[in-house]
Amino acid sequence: MRSDVIKKGVTRAPHRSLLKALGITDEEMNKPFIGVAQAANEIIPGHLHLKNIAQAAKDGIRMAGGVPFEFSTIGVCDGIAMNHEGMKYSLPSRELIADSIEVMAKAHAFDALVLVPNCDKIVPGMIMGAIRVNIPTIVISGGPMLAGFHQGENIALSNVFEAVGKFQTGSISEKQLKEVEDYACPGVGSCAGLYTANSMNIWSEAVGIALPGNGTIPAVDARRIRLAKHAGIKIMELLEKEVKFLDIISKKAIENAIAVEMALGGSSNTMLHSLAIAIEAGIPFSIDDFNRIREQVPQLCSLSPAGSYYIQDLDRAGGISALFKELSRKKIIHLGEMTVTGKNVGQNIKDALILNNKVIRTIENAYNSKGGIVFLKGNLAPQGGVVKSSAVHPDMLIHQGPARVFNSEEESTKAILEGKIKKGDVIVIRYEGPKGGPGMREMLTPTSAIAGMGLDKEVALITDGRFSGATRGASIGHVAPEAAMGGPIAIVEEGDIIEIDIPEKKLNIKLEEEEIKERLKKLKVPESKAKTGYLKYYTDLVGSADKGAVRNM
Repeated sequence: MRSDVIKKGVTRAPHRSLLKALGITDEEMNKPFIGVAQAANEIIPGHLHLKNIAQAAKDGIRMAGGVPFEFSTIGVCDGIAMNHEGMKYSLPSRELIADSIEVMAKAHAFDALVLVPNCDKIVPGMIMGAIRVNIPTIVISGGPMLAGFHQGENIALSNVFEAVGKFQTGSISEKQLKEVEDYACPGVGSCAGLYTANSMNIWSEAVGIALPGNGTIPAVDARRIRLAKHAGIKIMELLEKEVKFLDIISKKAIENAIAVEMALGGSSNTMLHSLAIAIEAGIPFSIDDFNRIREQVPQLCSLSPAGSYYIQDLDRAGGISALFKELSRKKIIHLGEMTVTGKNVGQNIKDALILNNKVIRTIENAYNSKGGIVFLKGNLAPQGGVVKSSAVHPDMLIHQGPARVFNSEEESTKAILEGKIKKGDVIVIRYEGPKGGPGMREMLTPTSAIAGMGLDKEVALITDGRFSGATRGASIGHVAPEAAMGGPIAIVEEGDIIEIDIPEKKLNIKLEEEEIKERLKKLKVPESKAKTGYLKYYTDLVGSADKGAVRNM
């Protein structure tokens, strides 16, 4: 066992003495040591209950003959961090989380790992760290929040952000805004729509590193506790069979996960994290791979914020196994890929059924013939930009309009709320990329304000930052190269005509090539906003969004 290095032999008497200070017995010294990494805290609704999930996983480990050791990682709630300095720390926290998993697992010689994350950057961060260690590992997330209920309809966090825009235009009263605020988030779990947290928990299930049900079983459902116990039992099986993390995470497995995200129309942030995970795993993957998969995969679901269904509805409709089963009819799923169940994908989904064909449509009745996320390229985004096409109104799939240029999210939000944005405008928010932000902030506040004002069918937003999974509308993010790296988005001027053609995957500025070259020659990129602390360190090392915004070491 890997853990023998800290507990076997005469020279390890001091190590054993320290372990015995924890209450570890001589009998337990002969059993595998399993690290249980959880991100519980009292500020993230999706993490408040993670100690309960971790405890259930530890129960499963003990039932199967292992010795669990629980430890913690940090986490940022993107919703609470939104639209202020805090959001600059969200994406950078992914790297800290990855580092903490690597440090804890290697320093304490764990034989295997159970990862207990739930929200946006915590899921990919834990996965990236575990890849570096490459020992048997399983993911068991905290599960999605139930949708709220208000005036006869289900609602979630995105409705609150959009209600702010409605209040600003006088569409609703302050009392009505307060009601939406009070009812949208009814309890623990990752926010109820198909936002980044749920997209990544589904990704974990689809790639094969989490048990079936991981992405959709609600946080408050007793099945979630039972799933955690089974995860604890399964990690011991994986250890016995010597199945390492990278035995499961392969290029074909990632392609399966991307196919599921395309069929769902998941968060565009999953593309950023998929690239980062692939880089950690040494798997060649690019934005061209995403577009290739998109061409093959029909969009079979329309969940909030694009549609009216929620993760709990997807769970009741048969979950990811049922979606996998339907996609497999088109021969676009790699059924032979191994998963943490000990079975391959085909065996896992053999008996799966669609239980509600309104929530999970058949291939013949797909919402769209192509997947719900697409990368665009052009002279404004030579290295690409991404849009959640499943959440774009048909009238905005092809759009041309004058640029309204802002050098920060705050500037754009102020202009939107003051009514300075007109129909047809293309809002350009720059210097919000990985380096420029720094931290590649999510832009849920401006996009929600636009939607709340009823302009999402007439106004587009483009940024080198990110958009929340809760965003809907013609919102194109991850534009690369970013402004802070001298990308063309930095030379856009007020009134320049921007051309968006999502079906043709194009994003251009209507300027002659010579004009673009001249402007780029004259461009003076502002100094970094990060002068001290972690953000300075992050800014110095972080790479481009089209490469996952990982650190260049």
